[in-house]
Amino acid sequence: MFRINKAHPWHGIPMGENAPEEVTVFIEIVPRDTVKYEVDKETGYLKIDRPQQYSNVVPANYGFIPQTYCDSRIAERARSRTEIPISGGDGDPLDLLVLSEHHIPRGDIILKARPIGGFCLIDGGEADDKIIAVLKGDKVFEQYKEISELPKGILERFEHYFLTYKNLPDEQNRCQIAYSYCREDSYEVIQAAIADYSDLLGKLK
Repeated sequence: MFRINKAHPWHGIPMGENAPEEVTVFIEIVPRDTVKYEVDKETGYLKIDRPQQYSNVVPANYGFIPQTYCDSRIAERARSRTEIPISGGDGDPLDLLVLSEHHIPRGDIILKARPIGGFCLIDGGEADDKIIAVLKGDKVFEQYKEISELPKGILERFEHYFLTYKNLPDEQNRCQIAYSYCREDSYEVIQAAIADYSDLLGKLK
């Protein structure tokens, strides 16, 4: 393929022909970043969202699966599994954390990853799922096929980050982890986000 323009990370990058078992991920931030970057939805360039709060640093390479969207299907799936009130999906691509032994120096890259589970995060009443994956070919983390196989300390680090990453002093915690789920469930979440994205394109057309 020959492009004269840069592909938009959300809309112009294929998620991969083997999805949901193996997905393309656009990485926005890495553990050494002291600010939180995210893709600007209009231009496709990385922008600074906010400084990381205090000592809270993203615990793994963080990004999203292209051509996904968290809307009604993601919200409905969460409602069916928790009593926490949910107003809808968060209106963003599906987030994903990628574990790897290798130091990836910066974001704004794409990679291949294999989902092993995830968390249903409720952020301000919106469903904001976080898929957990391992880097394809990683000789340390490729042994893990299910989120339950990960060391307890890694899971606790993930949970702490998502429960506190938006906190400010004297503010009530706005994030809750409703439940975690296995690899097969993560596939269903990805498929729901793919369907939500297809609905979004239909509305735009």
